[in-house]
Amino acid sequence: MYICVDFDGTVVDHRYPEIGEPVPGAIKWLLRLQGCGARIILFTMRSDGQKTGNLLTGAVQYLEKNGVKLYGINTNPDQKDWTSSPKAYGNVYIDDLAFGCPLIQPKGFDRPCVDWK
Repeated sequence: MYICVDFDGTVVDHRYPEIGEPVPGAIKWLLRLQGCGARIILFTMRSDGQKTGNLLTGAVQYLEKNGVKLYGINTNPDQKDWTSSPKAYGNVYIDDLAFGCPLIQPKGFDRPCVDWK
């Protein structure tokens, strides 16, 4: 199973370009899903570049530091054999801005985030 996961508002509080506080339960659930064989793909608008700096690298390092092994970053490595589409293929997409995604508003958070419960 491929799971595409957004970063800001999904794994951490939305404080772009900074990395916000952890969203309650996010890392715990990502590790649990990974332990069940899910392939985690970071699917984020963050990028590295002359204008943005190392925003994508910072998100990747945050996840890796917390034990999440990424299968892909803004791409699914397995799909290159059957499509040239830039959209990362996944079975599940977890994103605070996805229609129907349950949200919570933890105290001190800038805006609502994913409810991982």
